[in-house]
Amino acid sequence: MTSLNQTSSYPSDSIEWLKRLIAFDTVSRHSNLALIKEVQAYCESLGLEPVLTFNESQDKTQSKANLFVSVPASGGLAGEESATLNGGIVLSGHTDVVPVDGQDWASDPFKAEVRGDKLYGRGACDMKGFIACALTLLPQAVSLSKLGKLNKPLHVALSFDEEVGCLGAPLMIEELQQRGVQPDYCIVGEPSSMKMVVAHKGISVFRCSVHGKSAHSSLTHQGVNAISYAAKLIGFIDELAGRLADSDQTDPLFDVPYSTLSIGTIKGGTATNIVPNLCEFTFDYRNLPSMGTADILPAIKQKIGELNEQMQQVDTNTGIEIEQLESVPAMTDTESEALQQLIAGLVSSSARHKVAYATEGGQFTNAGIPTVICGPGSIEQAHKANEFVELEQLAQCDVFLNKLLETLQS
Repeated sequence: MTSLNQTSSYPSDSIEWLKRLIAFDTVSRHSNLALIKEVQAYCESLGLEPVLTFNESQDKTQSKANLFVSVPASGGLAGEESATLNGGIVLSGHTDVVPVDGQDWASDPFKAEVRGDKLYGRGACDMKGFIACALTLLPQAVSLSKLGKLNKPLHVALSFDEEVGCLGAPLMIEELQQRGVQPDYCIVGEPSSMKMVVAHKGISVFRCSVHGKSAHSSLTHQGVNAISYAAKLIGFIDELAGRLADSDQTDPLFDVPYSTLSIGTIKGGTATNIVPNLCEFTFDYRNLPSMGTADILPAIKQKIGELNEQMQQVDTNTGIEIEQLESVPAMTDTESEALQQLIAGLVSSSARHKVAYATEGGQFTNAGIPTVICGPGSIEQAHKANEFVELEQLAQCDVFLNKLLETLQS
């Protein structure tokens, strides 16, 4: 087993930062404040003034926070009259990670461990590896700012609850807008094997609640079977998914070139001999940037209306309700050509990729900040047991960010 101190050919500062970040259990159901406070203290030690935006939990306490920090241009640190915060590039990453429950890990998921040429731990690639590299870059950026050599600012944005619907980033972006801070570009460091991703799909999650009427299973005509009607609606959604796959609204640059619909969960019924009075299921819609919920909801709601009419012929208190649980916008490449050209000159391949998974990138593009994705590690390792990032990927990310910093210099 290789220790963390036996990696001299790799970026030790980034590795040490990643080790510290992984040690914080920031699974989305937990607070991320300990990690944020650690980064806040680090930034303040560099003379920076990070801005925190908080959530509000059910008991009205602030249990999670975003952090946004800027290394200003014009030779002034934050708060000084000469400081310039507008423009520049945001390096964005989420601090929360997915659970490890039920996964068979070979080592403690919250204690970074280097084995061979890989560093293992929850969040190693998704996406604390990128955050570690970004934090490692800050002292150099501060030094350039003090010397008056930073022509445009460098920003670092850390968010909460990305994994459960990108809940934190909108609060941070709103705060930026209130302060009048408008960065030129954003790079979201999701694991992309250090390849440039220029667009991703949006995600909308819906829940359908089918309210039937209970009856003895020998008297089915007296009841309204919630599961049966849920099945009819699910069948229709599956048919609609097929039509999306066969439509002419496609984009061959996406790994799945069309918008998709997928049933995710279902529950209902209490006993085999009781006509069920409730069934609930969820489905998600992953749309191309050129599409939206308007391309599916009217048809689904029309079908719900038809089924409601059938159900209410037996009992007027029955019916189907649909509600939206999550909405993460697609990230479009329509306004990011200049950024794409910049990034293409800094990575090993100028190829432009588009992906089906979603990030906070769409929220930045909706705020008028052209965005691309580029980060260390493979999405294939994300969310799995024994998640890892290759040390070479961290090294590539460090080189990439240093080159990026050069583009901000006068």
